Amino acid sequence: MPEVTDADFAAEVIGADLPVLVEFTADWCPPCRQMAPVLSALAAEEAGRLKVVRLDVDTNPETTNAYKVLSMPTFMLFRGGEPVRSMVGARPKRRLLEELAEAR
Repeated sequence: MPEVTDADFAAEVIGADLPVLVEFTADWCPPCRQMAPVLSALAAEEAGRLKVVRLDVDTNPETTNAYKVLSMPTFMLFRGGEPVRSMVGARPKRRLLEELAEAR
């Protein structure tokens, strides 16, 4: 899954044509590792409709602080450069899809 950084967040997420799901994650976070296969599957299923990226909170404090992310994993859905939905904590793919559908 592609990673974004403080340096390219504006171009990759804010300026994206598609809605973007950002996972704010950390290497030391077990629930984040648990979500990796779920997000990979989601990215494959939604290709062309939804972009899925990761942002490491430890190496990208500027973006993490700008969106007031305190817990990992935090998922934020961006549409038209604006955050439209925020979800905290690991969840099954089915639930994640339902929450994304509500926000579209």
